[in-house]
Amino acid sequence: MVEAADMMSPWNLFLQADIVVKAVIILLLAASIWSWAIIIERSRRLKAIGRATAAFEDRFWKATSVTDLKATKGMHPAADLFAAGMEEWRASVDNRRPVDREGVRSRLATVMAASIDRSISDLSDRLSVLATIGSVSPFVGLFGTVWGIMRAFTAIGATQNTSLAVVAPGIAEALFATAIGLFAAIPAVIGYNRLLHGVTRLEDRLTAFSASFHAMMSRELDGQR
Repeated sequence: MVEAADMMSPWNLFLQADIVVKAVIILLLAASIWSWAIIIERSRRLKAIGRATAAFEDRFWKATSVTDLKATKGMHPAADLFAAGMEEWRASVDNRRPVDREGVRSRLATVMAASIDRSISDLSDRLSVLATIGSVSPFVGLFGTVWGIMRAFTAIGATQNTSLAVVAPGIAEALFATAIGLFAAIPAVIGYNRLLHGVTRLEDRLTAFSASFHAMMSRELDGQR
């Protein structure tokens, strides 16, 4: 019994598998490692951005004037948004008389929306990889399973023996490929959904901040001559 259990261990199943099934398993394991790397990296990045955005918004609402705030592009999406808005403000308002209020409002909205789009696009860049791994991995594993079962039936035909001892190893190898496919797909799907939710929440937060910032600068424009 112990020897049979050892033969059915994942490592032995891999070693006994056909070259095609081995290639499928290696591909799926590589996809799983890749997906976990993306999940960990993006999760940490979103958490860091969330903390930085909260701290920046706190300083923003406590500031007596927006011109007193300093924000460097590349620090986090909220800083990028603020910097883009202030650059457009200075280019449109400073040393310009009279001020085209509606034109300035329109350009401010455009540059801040573009900043949000760039930030969200950057954060969403690798999520498509997770979606692909999550949707394709089960089918890749199924291919390995079908191939392994075909091999098992070929062995049955060659030996003219349908006993479990002959059939079981080949079927076990085949089903092992399906298990690895699910092992790669399930975390990728969960990670994709959770990260997409985090990116969407950040986008909503940036959009709300943009609207408040735009309203503040619009009031400043009303005081311009």
